[in-house]
Amino acid sequence: MKSIKQPFKQSDQTAQEAIYDAQKIAFSPMTFQAVRIAWKRGLLKKLDKNKAGLTPKDVAESVKMSLYGVRVILESCLSANVVSLKDERYYITKVGKVFLYSEMTQINMNYNHDVNYLGMFYLEESIDNAAPEGLKKVFGDYNTIYPALTSLPEPAKSSWFAFDHYYSDIAFPSILPHVFKNAPKKIMDIGGNTGKFSIISANYNADVKVTIVDIPEQIAVAKTEISKAGFNSRIDTIHIDMLDHSLPLPKGYDVIWMSQFLDCFGDNDIIGILKRAAAAITKNGKIFILETYWDNQEMDKAAFCIVNTSLYFTALANGTSRMYRLSDMLKFTDIANLEVINTVENTGMGHTLLELQLKK
Repeated sequence: MKSIKQPFKQSDQTAQEAIYDAQKIAFSPMTFQAVRIAWKRGLLKKLDKNKAGLTPKDVAESVKMSLYGVRVILESCLSANVVSLKDERYYITKVGKVFLYSEMTQINMNYNHDVNYLGMFYLEESIDNAAPEGLKKVFGDYNTIYPALTSLPEPAKSSWFAFDHYYSDIAFPSILPHVFKNAPKKIMDIGGNTGKFSIISANYNADVKVTIVDIPEQIAVAKTEISKAGFNSRIDTIHIDMLDHSLPLPKGYDVIWMSQFLDCFGDNDIIGILKRAAAAITKNGKIFILETYWDNQEMDKAAFCIVNTSLYFTALANGTSRMYRLSDMLKFTDIANLEVINTVENTGMGHTLLELQLKK
């Protein structure tokens, strides 16, 4: 199996162009905050509604911000191509419209501001200690972010779950026919989080029974959602420490499902989890892995977002995992004595679905 393309191919640049790109990186924290304020405080919205452009004074009067504040924010946005300036009047650009109308961009902005921004200050320390030092400094003394998710302060909690659900839920409808093509009766949803996939599966097939495996904090949330959906008799939950590879998973499952779960672990733990999953499926059972791989994207913009999400895992999630390449995952599955029998690429938001079985 080959990747669709190799992202981030380098183009020829002049020395001055390279220097300019380097300065964009050096000052990116400033432009990030300025653009976020322009979006959140309504500056971009006002410019979008006034095609003839607005002066800084016009904007200041309409958004209840000081003239000084409007000037420094719009000038920073100008440098980022979010607004343009002509004859002392500001206009919104195509990039600015993306911040106004792209749900994906808004979710990414909120996620990076509310969850990641402060923690990234401790990225180097996290790398040196192989621990999420940003999590500890910003949100509390946790070893990983996962037990803390249900108790994160707002708006971090809402922004984390919005990000997580946006990039997973959108892929579910298109992959359900693949999961249910052999009419599985029992599915194990490892890392089931709030129960989204399990509930969708129970709605999709009236006969299937699902078991969610997750940590106690997430199971508590999942149970509430399962009860709301009316599936208490068909979806159950168990807590198994997925980092303790001496603990086997319950056996006899037709399908084991893992969606954006394995990227929460380091290489050796992924191999250990896959081996336990392989031991839990029936003879003809299948394992499905849904992930976004940065080396298997059609567009660089997708690869860019995915590869930089790895730094969240480093500084805030656990200090040891990352967003993997497809080539990495294929090595892990091979070591776990699994073979890929079907691949669905470019589904959802750049997701790849791997269907695996025990090697024959």
